[in-house]
Amino acid sequence: MAKRNYVSNSTESTRMFKNDFLESLTKVHWSVPLIFYVPVVIFFSYKALVWGEVSLLTYIGYFIFGLAFWTAFEYALHRWVFHFHPTSEWGKRIAFIFHGVHHDYPRDRMRLVMPLSASIPLAALVYFGFTLFFSNEFILACFFSGFMVGYLIYDECHYAMHHANFKSGIFKRIKQHHMLHHYSDPEKGFGVSSSLWDEILRSGFEEKEPKKESSTLKEEKA
Repeated sequence: MAKRNYVSNSTESTRMFKNDFLESLTKVHWSVPLIFYVPVVIFFSYKALVWGEVSLLTYIGYFIFGLAFWTAFEYALHRWVFHFHPTSEWGKRIAFIFHGVHHDYPRDRMRLVMPLSASIPLAALVYFGFTLFFSNEFILACFFSGFMVGYLIYDECHYAMHHANFKSGIFKRIKQHHMLHHYSDPEKGFGVSSSLWDEILRSGFEEKEPKKESSTLKEEKA
């Protein structure tokens, strides 16, 4: 990944597996995570607020906690898992399947959000992992709702960063940050939906200083 920034900027998908079934598991339309996980968020929110009778204030507090935790999880997953550089051939193959293909074909429309074949096991692992830290299943439901909303923001932002044209504002800055990750240095800028953790851990890109006006131009303006 560090030796070349990309192979092709085509929006078409490149084939990864000879087997049609395995190949289908690597592709997903950007709307699929929304269709699948919005009901999941609604279910866990209902579980917390109705079945668990959690107060609205408590729900909001743990929901925000889950949302904030996602940002750290996103950064760690991208930096230390997706950008792990294995030395074995089979390890390199797995790394390519999980993330390398995205760097080789960054505008592939069908590989910009996480396929359900990967996101479902990951979500289940996170949920059951956090049962070790949350003894109350209804409080966990609040936290997990926020965590999953964070994931959806990440996935849909990632698609937008590659295919939407932002004229100004925060989304333009986020897109510039992510494009530098792809086309300048893939070993920097690991935050996708936010550059927060890149700034905290100093793995972001230095802002270029604006060019100084020449003394002649300043005199003309005066």
